[in-house]
Amino acid sequence: QLTLGEVRMLVELFYLPYHHGTQAQYLLEHFRWLWANSLSVGVPATTPDACGGACWRGRAESFQQLCAQTCRLHSRFVSSAGRALLYDLHPYLWDIRNMLLATSAFVLWLGCQSITAPMLLGGEAEPWARRGGLFGELQALLPVGNSCDLFYHPPPLFPSSQMYVLRPLLPLDKVRAMVWRALPRLGSDPQLSGAPVVAGRLLGSFLSLSPEYTFVLEDEDGPCGYAAGALCAEGFLQQRDSGWLPAMRHKYPRDLGVGSPAPGQEALLFFHAEPVAMPLPVLQRFPSLVQLGTAPRVLDAGVSRSLAICLLSALRANGSRGVFCQVSAGDCQQLSFYSKLG
Repeated sequence: QLTLGEVRMLVELFYLPYHHGTQAQYLLEHFRWLWANSLSVGVPATTPDACGGACWRGRAESFQQLCAQTCRLHSRFVSSAGRALLYDLHPYLWDIRNMLLATSAFVLWLGCQSITAPMLLGGEAEPWARRGGLFGELQALLPVGNSCDLFYHPPPLFPSSQMYVLRPLLPLDKVRAMVWRALPRLGSDPQLSGAPVVAGRLLGSFLSLSPEYTFVLEDEDGPCGYAAGALCAEGFLQQRDSGWLPAMRHKYPRDLGVGSPAPGQEALLFFHAEPVAMPLPVLQRFPSLVQLGTAPRVLDAGVSRSLAICLLSALRANGSRGVFCQVSAGDCQQLSFYSKLG
């Protein structure tokens, strides 16, 4: 059963539309402060202002703990609440869970940056564009908070208690290797002999050239999704075509695909095919490139949107004014995935 503390947290999250309980107020205050003081994160530890970075990281840890408690509350509520109460309150708690997955990952991403210039944010949205309550106030604080279509989606018909963790690719841990091994599961059998080639095709260029804009989604079984981006797509594509692709062609010769399963052959063809040139007007209007994917076992569309929100927030925070993605016309799975994201 839910504990008294969890019931209290549930009430405080939805106290009144513009009057929050203690836990919800802490979430907002921490996030506002972390966002406003994020420039201090990149201050070296030996400078007089280093205490500002330590204070920032302490408050970021408190914020992460509050987000994790709320995500656990969602999982426990789905498992223990009566059916009538569950279907009445689940849509609201599910919304907050998804929002906190994105904001938590965004704060973790801020902690990995060495920011030296002010962030560029969008203008004010119309008052009717956002809902009230904690969800609306958190949305307003995110760099993509004015992109309202990202935040409105129906809850699942069958609530799931699955726990998820969303975080950036961290340079000091083994997430890169974990993603590389797990990535074939996103669309093919992990036992395929061509699995490393498939992984290289899907995410290798981002891991090598733009790891600072790569996010990982994990469930109880390990990595189950990713979101990757490049702030300056023009420079990224030039580096990919002039440096990364030739290295991959040398590593995976064309004749390596003889007799291998179809996904491996397709990946080899990708490495050895001439890249499609991106029209300059597209790059001028949409300067950033994004790519997202989840494993077939991820049935909750909300976490896919959380992936998109945290990636787009990171790109927007560093000045991007538009993004595009490259999808093959015959890739029905990816076309369906992006269509569901809107």
